[in-house]
Amino acid sequence: MDQLAALRALRRVVELGSFTAAAEALGLSHTAVSRQIKQLEAHLGAQLLNRTTRRFALTDAGKQYYEASRQILDALDDADRAVTAQQARPSGTLRINAPMAFGTLELAAWLSAFMAQYPELTVDLVCNDRIVDLIEDSFDVALRLTRGLPDSTLIARRLADSPLLLAASPAYLKQHGAPRTPAELARHNCLVYTQAQHPRIWTFRSPGGGEESVNVQGNLQANTSVALRAAALAGLGIISAASFIVHEDVQRGALTALLPDYPQRPRELYARYPQSRHQSPKVRAFIDFATAHYRGRGWA
Repeated sequence: MDQLAALRALRRVVELGSFTAAAEALGLSHTAVSRQIKQLEAHLGAQLLNRTTRRFALTDAGKQYYEASRQILDALDDADRAVTAQQARPSGTLRINAPMAFGTLELAAWLSAFMAQYPELTVDLVCNDRIVDLIEDSFDVALRLTRGLPDSTLIARRLADSPLLLAASPAYLKQHGAPRTPAELARHNCLVYTQAQHPRIWTFRSPGGGEESVNVQGNLQANTSVALRAAALAGLGIISAASFIVHEDVQRGALTALLPDYPQRPRELYARYPQSRHQSPKVRAFIDFATAHYRGRGWA
């Protein structure tokens, strides 16, 4: 008896729910699969399956043996994949989800370098500011800017800190004045990013090391920072945004940075991907490239 083949047959029968489906998946006949299970039972001296004409069920001994054998088979598959994956070149289509502003202003700046390194890979980049279900929407990896992650079965790799900048246009400041403390933001028109965890609560670190939170108000809220940046440039109000979104506007004088002595706690950039014992080469390559890109790097 080939015990390993019998273990694989048992697993297929249990997972697929029938001898016929297991036989088809293994490329064997129904009789061959049935014979392997019977030989395994004879070898163990225990019945693993209770059979009827229409269905089967694992016996208590079968349940115990199935769980133990499944772990053994997983370990063997992991060992095979680990060796094979080291030799495999990333290929196929890599589906990436990213926030609109990050995808268009930041990720786009280095994605071409990643693709040049892996020419056999095709990238499908989808940018939006809603939280997607990676598995249901068939994404391989998502990039997230957040403060803390919810409990999830997804794997999360922290890549970098993303500082926030508070800014407004010179025209707005000329008309309304510049806030000198966070508390003064309460009387200003603040542009609110609705995808933040607490959109209207802006929190600052004071020079003394404490924190100060302000409940802000404004006449524009949006689920994309791209729209808020355009509004800030047009003089509508004050924006709190990731520095990669507005730092070039600040450098060229289109926006003025505010409250430099009261920094906001940065968001964190994460790469998230479905949990799997067999991480595909394309996902691993992207995560490794992003990690190397942001290692020790801050944003302006």
